[in-house]
Amino acid sequence: MLAKLLKYDFKKIYKFLIIFYSLAIFFAILTRIFFQIDNSFVMSIVAKICSGATISMIVSIIINNVMRLWVKFKNTLYDDESYLTHTLPVTKNSLYISKIITAILTMLTSVIVIALTLFIAYYSKENIETLKNLILPIADILDSSIIGVVILFLAVLLIETLNIIQVGFTGIILGHKANNNKVALSVIFGFAVYMFTQTISLLGAFLISLFNKDMMNLFITNEVINIDMIKALAFVCIVIYTSIFIINFIINILIFKKGVNVD
Repeated sequence: MLAKLLKYDFKKIYKFLIIFYSLAIFFAILTRIFFQIDNSFVMSIVAKICSGATISMIVSIIINNVMRLWVKFKNTLYDDESYLTHTLPVTKNSLYISKIITAILTMLTSVIVIALTLFIAYYSKENIETLKNLILPIADILDSSIIGVVILFLAVLLIETLNIIQVGFTGIILGHKANNNKVALSVIFGFAVYMFTQTISLLGAFLISLFNKDMMNLFITNEVINIDMIKALAFVCIVIYTSIFIINFIINILIFKKGVNVD
């Protein structure tokens, strides 16, 4: 049954996201085409306009991916669609797990589409060399490869984004426990939980820094961060955010299983 839930969720989310994926790739192709035309002031202006549209679509993909997941979560579990959802022969665990898996996979898809969009629009030997020159010193200091550095920081951004999405789910679950002003309360609860998780993240980093003098300097001095600490900080962030994600996942399921107030 979980597979059927996922199929339904993917269909609804991708039906919306495919528009932004298509627009991003479309403007990326136009950007590449017009930047290939030399000695034309007009084409240069058009290329920059298309480039701006490409970047705009990339930002829109992330924002709309997150927002659509929240909207779909609310509609499926608490609004009109919920009457059908809660009559299905499926546990609340499966319902929530489906939403989380959908969030993870759609965000991964969006990252892949964004990477493809950037490649189409801006790939050139010169740009690759410039990017390598920017990342290589960091990779050398961190004793890693360029790909390793990129994957590390993408992992930090991805797990943080997934935490934001799940905090939104938490806000919706708590907000819809009330009888009135459910949307407003969902936003308030979501923001409050987000601030709480960030405080926990900071506290966790501080506790870890008690065993690392260089990391402690981030809390007790205003010195510029030692670049040697970047790798350690990235791994600490991944561990903390992953732990928060798992704990929040368990808490959300426990609260969700206590009952749902359908509008």
